[in-house]
Amino acid sequence: MPLTVSQSTITNPQDRGGFIVAFQEQQDFIRQKVNIPTARWDDIKTSGHDRGFMVAGAAKADLLTDLRDAVEKAVINGDGLDRFRARFDEIVAKHGWEYKGGRNWRTRVIYETNILASYAAGRYSQLTDPDLLKVRPIWVYHHRDSVQHPRPLHKLWGLKPVALRHDNPWWRTHFPPNGWFCHCWVSAAREGQYPLSEAPNDGMVEHIDKQGNVTVLPNGIDLGWNYTPGRTWSPQVDKYPHPIAKALVSDYAQDGVLVRWHNRLERQLEGWKALPEFAGLKGDGLIDALRKAGVIPFEQLVVGVIAAEIKALLASNSQALILSADTVVKQLVKREGQPIDAQTYANLQAVLDQAQVVKQVDGNKVAYWHQDGKIWYAVIKVTQDRTENFLVSLRLARPSELKKNLSADEQRLLGIEGK
Repeated sequence: MPLTVSQSTITNPQDRGGFIVAFQEQQDFIRQKVNIPTARWDDIKTSGHDRGFMVAGAAKADLLTDLRDAVEKAVINGDGLDRFRARFDEIVAKHGWEYKGGRNWRTRVIYETNILASYAAGRYSQLTDPDLLKVRPIWVYHHRDSVQHPRPLHKLWGLKPVALRHDNPWWRTHFPPNGWFCHCWVSAAREGQYPLSEAPNDGMVEHIDKQGNVTVLPNGIDLGWNYTPGRTWSPQVDKYPHPIAKALVSDYAQDGVLVRWHNRLERQLEGWKALPEFAGLKGDGLIDALRKAGVIPFEQLVVGVIAAEIKALLASNSQALILSADTVVKQLVKREGQPIDAQTYANLQAVLDQAQVVKQVDGNKVAYWHQDGKIWYAVIKVTQDRTENFLVSLRLARPSELKKNLSADEQRLLGIEGK
């Protein structure tokens, strides 16, 4: 895939205190997140922020949606802190939100954290572009010396500077930002452009939170920042070989974001059903009404990585399997009474890996069959441009369907022949 950013963009951030306004990868990162209501800032940890948008204490979906809109405008349009604060005040007044902390401190935390993290994730996407890695495989740590309160270790890492190969494990915990309001950044360099350094070993420190939980972190890294922003970002799936991509998705499927997202949609559905315009509607009638009203959010998560042979059968250019909010809501409405919940989707990778029968069904749809005490049926649809694969249906298969649709050999593979 050819580079789509200029070299100056990769190595010399200029605007807004050292952070480029609205380059494409940064926009893509902030837009792909799903809203996760939370009570505390650490309800979502480390790489969970790659997929979940949260503001501590914003537990109502409509409040979080408005805050998300204000943050997106700040990141994508390059709005300054004053403009964000004006929007924040309007949102607080509208919802009667009682948040913790002073207004100026709280708004700065929300504003800068999202700009810094989205910038870092966008840069990570640029820096890991295979074409760039071929010519610039060295990553160099930079400290922004104009910050008001420089961290000594961050400044030291930038002065050396730390120059390591992109795959050095040090970057897993030290890719900036490395703390609240950290403005450090990373550039890509050619072999020989900088003398390679040893990965710094500055010792470890213990962080004890208010609940008494102990977390051991590298010295110089704030609690919650010991990860690489963007490393588990869903669009990155197709950059990796199948085993690595599968491991990434399997890991983050279990980190709580998917389950929290599903549960949030389930609560929202109950709220919509109580509204007069949807009262009494069921099944397809309810789904059609919800879609027509535009209340289902445009959100999606990658929930699995498909094998090469299935990708070929789909004639798809992507190995990522995507679950949309629309499908979650549809499943909640139409699969009532079936044991399909949030954890079902979190475990979907295991189902894909163990599928015994794969069939082409109804044109561009593919059905996966899996035996795990019960027989599961999943349908995948590929977009017209072949760039995305969506899970559009998941349910328990009825015995009559199995007898009708499967050959004797396929029934034997599933262990249901003669039953």
